[in-house]
Amino acid sequence: MSIKSVAVLGAGAVGSYVIWGLSGREDIKLGIIAEGERYHRLKEKGCAINGNTYYPEVWTPEEVNGVDFLVVSLKYGALPGALDSIKKAVGKNTIVMSLMNGVDSEDIISQAIDRSHILPAVIKVASHREDDGYHFNPETTIGIIFGEYEAPYDSERVRAIEELFENTGIHYRATEYAMEEVWSKFRLNVCNNLPQAIVGAGVGCYGDSEHMKAIQNGLKRELEAIAKAKGIDLNKASDVSGRGSAVPPKARYSTLQDLDAGRHTEIDMFSGALMRMGKELGIPTPYNEYTYHIIKALEEKNDGKFNYTGKEELVWSK
Repeated sequence: MSIKSVAVLGAGAVGSYVIWGLSGREDIKLGIIAEGERYHRLKEKGCAINGNTYYPEVWTPEEVNGVDFLVVSLKYGALPGALDSIKKAVGKNTIVMSLMNGVDSEDIISQAIDRSHILPAVIKVASHREDDGYHFNPETTIGIIFGEYEAPYDSERVRAIEELFENTGIHYRATEYAMEEVWSKFRLNVCNNLPQAIVGAGVGCYGDSEHMKAIQNGLKRELEAIAKAKGIDLNKASDVSGRGSAVPPKARYSTLQDLDAGRHTEIDMFSGALMRMGKELGIPTPYNEYTYHIIKALEEKNDGKFNYTGKEELVWSK
């Protein structure tokens, strides 16, 4: 098996890493799936990454049908609306890799295509957007970790992806514990992303405040209880996977970046998913429930829902 065509669905912070790495491969066709205004914008302006502009091909879902390798790197909220595009893009032998860093995106994608197409994966890249596009440090980026759901783990598909990524600058690692790696990254996101977003502080807050650490630990306990109930042994993930990339104390992760920019977050992918799983499994999730609702309230605040003028009807306080 040899991968000769790659399509990226979602050319944001995560998709940019794949586009950056594979743009130097002259022996493959690389393109972005897009429609409407986005299709024309990408064709005209390309993708600005680390101070350079890249011009991969731009394809409609119909044009990309049967692509060898499809990378899904959308925002979580956009995934349900993209299922039809995924279905159109996937052919008989297409390998699909979700780099959305939740624990249920593969389940959602499998509503549109057979699960046999999917390789579970996770990405660790500290990418952020500036005025001139997306930026990340290629050297400190941990990269993409992937593998099969079950043996044989050194499959033809895994070897084909390793060959695709080789000598591209993309950091990667195949593993027989792909789902454990996915959940390990999910734990990092839930425990590091969410508490700082509530208070609007850099990641240094976890070391400087016992209260922030207590919230972080509460979220962690609930997540680990759910993972255990689902048969996920987080101890099987690599020791390296339990740590994120080195960042300064002022660093603001994606959830806080979204709130800073007035965007809606991916809280449904994080605490929202854990609340649903906890309910199904009979595991209480009070820390995640509070976190979910407070971040949803912060989104409402950004939307202007609480911009009171003083002319509203009086309410009684008790």
